[in-house]
Amino acid sequence: MNITPGPLLGNIQTPADLRKLSKEQLHEVSEELRQFIIDMVSVHGGHFAASLGVVELSVALHYVFNTPYDQLVWDVGHQAYGHKILTGRRDVFHTNRKYHGISGFPKRDESPYDTFGVGHSSTSLSAALGMAIASKFKGETDRQHIAVIGDGAMTAGMAFEALNHAGVANANVLFILNDNCMSIDPNVGALKEYLTDITTSPTYNKFRDDVWNLLGKLPVGKRFTRDMASKLEAGIKGVVSGSSNLFESLKLRYFGPIDGHNIIKLVDTLQDLKDIPGPKLLHIVTTKGKGYALAEKDQTTWHAPGLFDKITGEIFKKIPDKPQAPKYQDVFGHTIIELAEQNNTIMGITPAMPSGSSLKYMMEKMPDRAFDVGICEQHAVTLSAGLATQGMRVFCTIYSSFFQRAYDQALHDVAIQKLPVVFCLDRAGLVGEDGPTHHGVYDIAYMRCVPNVVISSPMNEEELRNLMYSSQLSTQQQPFVIRYPRGQGVMPEWRQPFKEIKIGTGRKLRSGKDIAILSLGHVGNFVTEACKDLLADDLQPAHYDMRFVKPLDEEMLHEVFSQFDKVITVEDHAISGGFGSAVMEFMVDHGYTAKVKRLGIPDRIIEHGKPEELHRECGFDAAGIAAAAREMMKDKVTVTAI
Repeated sequence: MNITPGPLLGNIQTPADLRKLSKEQLHEVSEELRQFIIDMVSVHGGHFAASLGVVELSVALHYVFNTPYDQLVWDVGHQAYGHKILTGRRDVFHTNRKYHGISGFPKRDESPYDTFGVGHSSTSLSAALGMAIASKFKGETDRQHIAVIGDGAMTAGMAFEALNHAGVANANVLFILNDNCMSIDPNVGALKEYLTDITTSPTYNKFRDDVWNLLGKLPVGKRFTRDMASKLEAGIKGVVSGSSNLFESLKLRYFGPIDGHNIIKLVDTLQDLKDIPGPKLLHIVTTKGKGYALAEKDQTTWHAPGLFDKITGEIFKKIPDKPQAPKYQDVFGHTIIELAEQNNTIMGITPAMPSGSSLKYMMEKMPDRAFDVGICEQHAVTLSAGLATQGMRVFCTIYSSFFQRAYDQALHDVAIQKLPVVFCLDRAGLVGEDGPTHHGVYDIAYMRCVPNVVISSPMNEEELRNLMYSSQLSTQQQPFVIRYPRGQGVMPEWRQPFKEIKIGTGRKLRSGKDIAILSLGHVGNFVTEACKDLLADDLQPAHYDMRFVKPLDEEMLHEVFSQFDKVITVEDHAISGGFGSAVMEFMVDHGYTAKVKRLGIPDRIIEHGKPEELHRECGFDAAGIAAAAREMMKDKVTVTAI
């Protein structure tokens, strides 16, 4: 489908073209940009509501500031579609998030306008401050540095660390707080309530507007008026709120809140702020999904809805012709409730991913036992540790790539104290279109070296349920990692009775005589398909589902290496330090010699694409596994062919 931009947007290849327009034309540019995003995402997919909410801000920023010389950092990047379209990528935007297409997030090697690569939240303030300090050191006093951060990302500790430093760094930096009361799910916590109080106080807002209007009529110098206004506004905030402003207490000049959809007001405000040196924070209020009614009403569903009819709002779902397997996340979400009904010490914790992890079901049914703590992975882990010291059985569910952010807490607060926290690592492995910032391919390597930790991975939904069941038994008294992938499993009839899985035990799924294939996790299903293919060539592979990478099933590995001189390991994880490395360490430590081929993520960054495309690229889809086995047994294949 050919999507044509509006007449103004169609003539904008770079922000330099945008700046040729009059200020009065910016409203039309914004409308054309918003419609272009709706058209593109409805047909090609991607993140949706977040970018619609900052259309006017995207236009205003590139209109006022001399990007890319002035450096603009977008937090997370879900909201950067308008930015990308305005900065030379409009004509290739249909490739967004597609294999070998442009990234769904800002990426430094994609465009000079993408000043910092992002994907995880709350990094923008630190990055922009670093850029500002460097410019100050180099004498680039005319250079501006702007970070756009959402109120959800502002809940993270890292954001507060950057605010604390910015207040004393005396660098020329502008933080823009995009306040829409949403991240992916609705925001939680005291900061959300504080921002709501500022935004909705009619007394404060009326008094502030009256003061600004009065000062605008005074026949005094611009600088004097602005300084006076700032001091008066600070006083107003203190009187109305009964306390000092949070941001100004950190020595940041605070401006706002202002309407983030009023393009003229945004441009005028940003022009004024350009002339004010030092650290500043502009608080804007926006609506996530702005301009598309359904997205405004249900911002969680429309965060990334998939393909849809832009007229009716129908989200296209493939209608299956047979019962479908559930998503692993939903198996987790329903299973934790079953377990909690049997064990009243079970609690659930997630850092801002109740929908993505499906902990939302427990939060709805057992609100006193399941908590969303905001975008605070470090806090989530140590909170879980504190609960565990009091006898609670905590299931802390975090995306694998986000768990990286809490590594010290997992080691220092959980593992050293040998607390029985269960870490359910959703989105383990290659996640697909979100790309390298979200691939969960390092958790085995960085957790395998930590003492006292059990690391497991289920091959299917029944195994996930049984690992969850086994992890909360009273006999289990140490940290327990369960890693599972994004997306569907393989068992439509998944709700089976619980069975205990003994820690460190695997399963032999198929006997064979020619080669042993050892798998960990969901990729074992790829091995099953590969074995069927190999049988057609009269090859006899054995298949072992190891289930645990720590501790390994040593009895099973002794069987493997005493019977086979050719072994393949398969994992949806980095080869360096992963499951295959653990198997080879066992082989060397016990004096075995065998030819071992490790299949998994090579030692390079894997870009975005559909999971099946990435599995094929890395060589561990069913065809790649079969090809590796044939290569290792090429003498037998040749003989059979004759």
